[in-house]
Amino acid sequence: MNEPLFLLTATDALGAMAAGRLSAERLTASCLDRIESLDPRVRAWASLDRNYALAQAREVDRHFAQGKPPRKLSGIPVGVKDVFNTLVLPTEMGSPIRKGYKAGNDARAVAKLRLEGAIIPGKTVSAEFSVHTPGPTRNPHNLDHAPGTSSSGSVAAVASGMVPVALGTQTAGSVIRPASFCGVYGMKPSFGLIPRTGMLKTTDTLDHVGFCARSADDLALLLDVLRVRGPGHPVVEATLRDRSPGNGSWRIGLVKGPFWSETEKYARTALLDFAEALLRTAIRVTEINLPEDFKSAYRVHEVIYDSCLAYYFQEESEGCPDLLSERFLEMVRRGSRVTDSEYRAALEEQVALSQALDGLFDQYDILLTLASNGEAPKGEEPRTHYDTCLIWTLCGVPVMGVPAFSGPLGLPFGLQFVSRKYGDLTLLRFAKYLEQAGLIGPAAVAAEVR
Repeated sequence: MNEPLFLLTATDALGAMAAGRLSAERLTASCLDRIESLDPRVRAWASLDRNYALAQAREVDRHFAQGKPPRKLSGIPVGVKDVFNTLVLPTEMGSPIRKGYKAGNDARAVAKLRLEGAIIPGKTVSAEFSVHTPGPTRNPHNLDHAPGTSSSGSVAAVASGMVPVALGTQTAGSVIRPASFCGVYGMKPSFGLIPRTGMLKTTDTLDHVGFCARSADDLALLLDVLRVRGPGHPVVEATLRDRSPGNGSWRIGLVKGPFWSETEKYARTALLDFAEALLRTAIRVTEINLPEDFKSAYRVHEVIYDSCLAYYFQEESEGCPDLLSERFLEMVRRGSRVTDSEYRAALEEQVALSQALDGLFDQYDILLTLASNGEAPKGEEPRTHYDTCLIWTLCGVPVMGVPAFSGPLGLPFGLQFVSRKYGDLTLLRFAKYLEQAGLIGPAAVAAEVR
């Protein structure tokens, strides 16, 4: 192999290892060298253990040497957002309150990665308790620009070639928006499709496990490894299936969103031009407006989010407020003023909006929209994002972010594909269709961190 090993996607690396052209130790060492070269500037990692990573890789190579069949992720280094429990590595959740804390167990998602042979070299940076106050991570395409919160470390690590894939979480837009800003693929599967056992809880009805990669095939690989299955999950078994049209005649709903006027003009143009490119294929694209009720989604999300933070972080906010950011405390104070009846009403509105969105998918296979309002802002992110990420999270539907565009500063931003709940396989099939049509392709590693 002439190219650096860290440039390989997970899918390509698995193929090379299965063919005997690559060892897990060589791949892991290449990724570790890349981390040690770039991370002093990108700062994507909260913790890293080179010896531990290489020991895991050697175990995988022993597995291969004994003639045992490869597992689904044998030898693939995976970044893990520092809100998932890990047996060996610390789990600090982006807060000094958890400094040095070790959970003593693996989150279920991490355990699934390990069972399939993945290498866990360390933990990636999270925003403070996975909310809004960012960590030190910078955008590898331009260090002066934000990488997106709160799964910034995972996305920046993938975008810069430190690991081919990484775990994140999303409660509003914390996988899809960073993936857009850093120019990689991101996926937030259907609510409940990936178990949340052993990870930080901020809300009961909004927290999702997600992941990022540099190809759609790698997203499919991670979904296959991480999702629940079997008779203990009858709803998933009955409804998770590919609903794509057999003849390729996709029905696409183009969604501008409630705050289209807040979107950068160049981003609006890019989305409309992409829709025109779809129309030149067999795909049918219809511009649609979300029902008027969806303008309330941001208010509903805030009520649920803030009240849950006030409940789950009461001990921290009362016992050590000096170790929390003012932004986090502000959300907790706001949440503490939400009454029980207001919280229950917000949950009812969440259900109603989810049902209204589900009705749209009787007419459309996929909704198409922007993954962010444009390229990454300079410095810190604004307090409010007027993109549509929050809407899809509130409704629990699967979303895929796809790198597609470049802004006026040469920074990436992407598209967002949405399907009905448990239409995750349809999203993956649609991405494959677009790839075969030459409309999307693998994400490029940030060529130069500057």
